[in-house]
Formats: sequence, structure tokens, C-alpha cells
Amino acid sequence: MVKLTIRSFDLPLRHTFTISYDSRDVQPTLIVELQHGEHKGYGEATSNPYYGFTIESMTEALENIREQIESADLTSPEEFWAQMQPLLADNPFALCALDLAANDLFGKMKGQPLYKIWGLEAKNMPLTNYTIGIDTVDNMVKKLQEMPWPLYKIKLGTKEDVAIIKELRKHTDAIFRVDANCAWGVEETIENSKQLKELGVQFIEQPMKADDLKGMKQVYERSELPLIADESCITESDVAKCHGLFHGVNIKLVKCGGLTPARRMIAEAKSLGMKVMVGCMTESSIGISAIAQLLPMLDYVDMDGALLLSKDIATGVTIEQGKVSYSENVNGTGATLIG
Repeated sequence: MVKLTIRSFDLPLRHTFTISYDSRDVQPTLIVELQHGEHKGYGEATSNPYYGFTIESMTEALENIREQIESADLTSPEEFWAQMQPLLADNPFALCALDLAANDLFGKMKGQPLYKIWGLEAKNMPLTNYTIGIDTVDNMVKKLQEMPWPLYKIKLGTKEDVAIIKELRKHTDAIFRVDANCAWGVEETIENSKQLKELGVQFIEQPMKADDLKGMKQVYERSELPLIADESCITESDVAKCHGLFHGVNIKLVKCGGLTPARRMIAEAKSLGMKVMVGCMTESSIGISAIAQLLPMLDYVDMDGALLLSKDIATGVTIEQGKVSYSENVNGTGATLIG
């Protein structure tokens, strides 16, 4: 028997965070706690207007199946996910929070970090980028200078995107990644790829609308930079659809329903010869610590969510200059809710 506790928090951001279709100062988030005996496992899912999931809708979905959750057997997180997925098929964000909590609890009960349970070693792990949201160029420069980092993700989707990168490049030698969040067209993407390559950009994430597969085919054939799918890669079935349109996929735990399906998506993408990235949705250290367990399997990672907060609600993995260090004293994902 496990005990389910659901909490919500408003995560305060260091700066107003703006992308091509959204802007916010606070990030609402849902924390799921599963307790068995002395052990507590934590999971997280942030609300997201683009995908239509709110704190209220996630809470309701979980409360509706409280009895099934608390009576379920936690022999393995994978079996638990298979039991819960049909009940939460319409709410992958809630499923994610539940799956992360189950995985964390399982690891704590087993007395090991998740990555070790999965047979992984803490080596050859990619650095995480630090994200600079859309702002005035002067403010974007200030954010670079405030957080010196070896690797930045720059959010784009304005009429001055290349000019922005040219100006930022004057202030740092760091690697740049750019994320247009569906804002560009075919010829715009192709032309931008040429100029951005010369400016030290590593890849372009989701340049065009998620359903513009015909356009992406043209871009894929002519882009001078690798292309990484984000909004075009939501669930497990999307990985194969992205093959031949993108060079890699950015997997988000909340969108696919947790660590359990994310691991399968990683394996499939690798089998297709695609690069694999996992991204965050401005989670606290609870969600970020879960992402960290996947690091030895990844080519790229965007797990700066907790770094973008002015105050965290949890402890877990630590990040310094992009390098992630696992918790030495806490098993599972390594996360603990503060207070």
C-alpha cells in the first residue's frame, strides 16, 4: 500500500521568461508524493497553457484514481506505469508526475540511484545548457553576463533573430543552440541555418510548426545545421514520424508521460540513428533530478529549469557550469522536498 499526497506550488522565476508563444514570471507546478513505510518518492509536472494542462486538471485526474494508485503494487515502476497509463491516457502530465514519484520511491526502497538500477554509469554525461528567453537584446546580453556558462540555448522567434545571435556572439565564446518554438517558415529556416552556422550555433530546435511535415522535409534536405524536434515529438509514436525530418528528438517527460516511456523513446531514437536530447519545462529540482537519471543515455540535455528559479522548493542534483552531480546521500532520483 502506498499513500498519495498531491501539492501545488508557484515557482518564482529569476526573470520574466518569454518564448515565441508564451511569457511568464511564475511557473505553477504539481508535486506528487508516494509514501511507502519510511520512504517517500517525489514526482513533478508543471502546468502548460500550450498543451492545455493545468494544476486543477492534473489534480482532478489523480484524485479520480486515488484508490487505484494507493492499492497498486509497486514491484516495478514499469508495471505500475502500465496499470496507470490507461487511467490517465488523456493527461500525460499527471501521468508523468505519478511515474516520476513511483520511480523515485522504487529507487529509495532499493537503496540505489535510478541510473544505477538501470545499469548506467555516471560517465560521458552531456553538459546542460542555460536558457536565455526572448527579450530586448540588451537584456539578453545582461542575462548572459549574469550567468557565465559554456553552453546556452537562445530562444528565438522574432523578426531580428540572426541579429540577436550576432550581438550575443560578441559577448561570449560559448556554444549556442537556438530554439525557434515553431516560429519560422521553410526558406527562413534554411537561410537562418547558413548564417547561424557561421555564428557558432550547434543546432536548431523546432524551427517550424509541429504539423508542417512537408515543410520540414524541405528544410531537412537543405539545412546547414542539425534539426532537433520538440513540439513535433510528444509521445512514443512520434519518434518514428520524426525520422527523416529531424536529425534528433527532444523528449520532454511531461509530454510523453514520464521516465518509463522516455527510456523507450530514447532507445527507439538511437536505433534509428537519431540524436537524443531530453528537455525540461522549468521544473524544480524534483523534475530536474529525474531527468538527470537519463544523462548517461543522452547526446544533449536541457535541464536548467531549477537554475531559472529565484527560489527552489526541493533539493536534488546540483549543476555547476553545466556539469551535473548526483546526490550522494539520497537514492532514487536524489530529490527531497524542502519543508
